[in-house]
Amino acid sequence: MSPTVTVIGAGPAGLIAAETLARAGARVRLHDAMPSAGRKLLMAGRGGLNLTHSEPLDVFLERYGEAGGWMTPRLDGFTPDALIAWSEALGQPTFVGSSGRVFPKAMKASPLLRAWLGRLGELGVSLALRSRWTGWDTDGALTFDTPDGPVTETADATVLALGGASWPRLGSDGRWTSLLEARGVEITPLLPANVGFNVAWSDIFKERFAGQPLKAIALTHGGVTVRGEAMIADYGLEGGAIYALSAGLRAAIARDGKAELTIDLHPDQSLGQLTARLVTPQGRQSQSNHLRKAAHLSPAAIGLMREATGGPIPISPRSQAALIKAARVTLTGMQGLERAISSAGGIRLSELDEDLMLRRLPGVFAAGEMLDWEAPTGGYLLQASLATGLAAARGAAGRLGLA
Repeated sequence: MSPTVTVIGAGPAGLIAAETLARAGARVRLHDAMPSAGRKLLMAGRGGLNLTHSEPLDVFLERYGEAGGWMTPRLDGFTPDALIAWSEALGQPTFVGSSGRVFPKAMKASPLLRAWLGRLGELGVSLALRSRWTGWDTDGALTFDTPDGPVTETADATVLALGGASWPRLGSDGRWTSLLEARGVEITPLLPANVGFNVAWSDIFKERFAGQPLKAIALTHGGVTVRGEAMIADYGLEGGAIYALSAGLRAAIARDGKAELTIDLHPDQSLGQLTARLVTPQGRQSQSNHLRKAAHLSPAAIGLMREATGGPIPISPRSQAALIKAARVTLTGMQGLERAISSAGGIRLSELDEDLMLRRLPGVFAAGEMLDWEAPTGGYLLQASLATGLAAARGAAGRLGLA
């Protein structure tokens, strides 16, 4: 008789774990608390499903910060190229966008998810929805709350892939932390990652510019500079460039109650080049029109210059250029987990062996955002979730003699 494996969580990490184990010959039962699988994946695909990134792998690994070294063998086992091949095998060809990000040509998650679930069905994976994991009973069996009441399930191995705690209405609510802590597993508190930060904008700036982008800028905090885009929100700033700095910004706010962010509104021009542009006569045009034409700044960028000074923009061309190159904004807080794209924290990496099995719970493996790593948006989140899901499944298969 083939060994049985229970996979808990039907997000990307859980789905690929179920697929891998079924291919290895295990009988797989996949549980999820929601009425349908892959809800967060579908949400991620609403603006175009960013699968991974095409940059060199050594640069790719740097995006994971302190966890990059730990992530290396997992990504070696499932590289961005392997993810692209996997997607195309599901009938979802990909393309590389201008930013280097990789997307399915359909630009949606739903076709990929449908094909994926179809493949799992063909492999014999059994899917139990509205089935919330509640821990273990006194005999060590897994327990679940279902519409038909509590049920138990025994398995030869278990893969936990319940996600972090961001967008809890989509299923990742972090309730699992108490279940594992009760078993002695050390958990780093779950915190918002890839989320917007609060700024005390003036009323006139909010009314005029909320919802407008700041394009082709460079953001600096703590000696780290990221180029990209940000979006002005009524509460502050959000967007990819902000998310890439979120770990350091979050730490500064926790420590100091605020974080100072420096914005270069024209990173492709030096201070001297901008000064030369701005010394051209303003004539009878307004200061805003002069800045827009001479320095090629958007109205939102010019408005941000005023916010940074707390008053008028200086008259001197060199002072104007200096402000363009280093507009300082104070972040006073951050949005909560319910607004975050992902969460930081989770099961401490020291709690896992090299096969992603929990040292305190033999036969129980963990993957995805449950683990204590974080990365910016840009394909890094999905890539690592899939890579760790695959690694945990391989670990489970090896333990069961299926590898």
